[in-house]
Amino acid sequence: MPSRRTLNDLAEALGRATTTSRQLVEDCLARIEDPAGEGGRTFIRIYAAQARAMADAMDALRRANRAPGRYAGTPISIKDLFDIAGETTTAGSMVLADRPPAQQTAPSIARLLAAGFIPVGRTNMTEFAFSGVGINPHYGTPRSPWERPSGDPAAGRIPGGSSSGAAVSVADGFAACAIGTDTGGSCRIPAALCGITGYKPTARRIPLQGAYPLAPSLDSIGPLARSAACCATLDGILAGDPDRAVPRIEVSRLRLLLPTNIAFANIDDAVEHALDRAVLRLDAAGALIDRRALPAFDQITEAHARGGFAATEAFAWHSRLLATDAHRYDPRVASRILPGGDMSGADYVLLTQARAHITRQFEADMAPYDALILPTVPIAPPLMTEFATDVSYRRLNFLLLRNPSAINFLDGCAISLPCHAPDHPPAGLMLAAPAMQDATLLAMACAIEAVLS
Repeated sequence: MPSRRTLNDLAEALGRATTTSRQLVEDCLARIEDPAGEGGRTFIRIYAAQARAMADAMDALRRANRAPGRYAGTPISIKDLFDIAGETTTAGSMVLADRPPAQQTAPSIARLLAAGFIPVGRTNMTEFAFSGVGINPHYGTPRSPWERPSGDPAAGRIPGGSSSGAAVSVADGFAACAIGTDTGGSCRIPAALCGITGYKPTARRIPLQGAYPLAPSLDSIGPLARSAACCATLDGILAGDPDRAVPRIEVSRLRLLLPTNIAFANIDDAVEHALDRAVLRLDAAGALIDRRALPAFDQITEAHARGGFAATEAFAWHSRLLATDAHRYDPRVASRILPGGDMSGADYVLLTQARAHITRQFEADMAPYDALILPTVPIAPPLMTEFATDVSYRRLNFLLLRNPSAINFLDGCAISLPCHAPDHPPAGLMLAAPAMQDATLLAMACAIEAVLS
């Protein structure tokens, strides 16, 4: 079974010398290289030799009391969307395979390296990060841990996307934590479907340079890990504030809003049961939970009547590539990008104005509350076979993206916490708040996580 040790657990073990970085890396690599496991589909590139060399170096530095940080020597996976100097970033695609290597490492990754984290590999993803499903026809698709049959890799359940490999790498113990991106839920969706924790920060807090863009108006960089505290640690490092302490918050003092419109539509029985269980526990712990409609959710739907940011901004970046290499794209990715060319400049301006207005209203409506609570996604991990047709793909992809993408539109911050009972299908409880409330939200997540577990 994969280790469930948190970053703090590992840091304490490294500090007490009851384990070594080399041992942690070897454990991860052994799982990755297991032919019966998902390692071959989870990673696009594995850094076995580099990871071992870095681990030995971190162990030597720790013995000399010169480790660069508390978490130095911890294995991490990196989504194949980030530049690393000397490597070609393929973004889960074949189209970029012949591009020249990156000249610089993305600032977010550089901060993790400076803290001593050890990359074990680049993780698989939806091509160009444009889907909440996680299927990749070029590199294969890692499967959700839930009901994963042996043998046939097509006989399993989707991992969620676009940070599919990132989530599976943590769930399967290929890494202690992972770095992904989140434009419409790409950290939180796979976290929910793989039974781990995923965080989407306020976008402006973490530099986006060196990460291939999908929709710059919505893109953010966030961690996937085994606990809310792990995500808080990684978020602090990514934001350039590695010594930030997470404040302590009592669940009994929280006032939460559970929106009754849109967010619970089409919810399946397993997720509804998990959410009901979570809400009952929070209520028993003394949290005040108000149930009412949140106008912003309906307004977002109306604002998208003439198109959205994701396809339009993606088309602006991909238009030249699509003109020459459309046949090399995943057809389901290309078909979602191409309509972005139909949006007029006037409609884009109107959408930008509507977003600003809706976000202000959302912040005003949230003033009496500490956070929103809602299902990260309304469905348990669907079977791979449910995506055989384009019609079913579009329907399920919409359901996966619907709730988390609203928070990106509102420029907020959000975390997905596992809330299912043992041996039940994975389900995520999303906790969300307006922009720049990250520290408080992460503190609330740590407190709520303790109640749910």
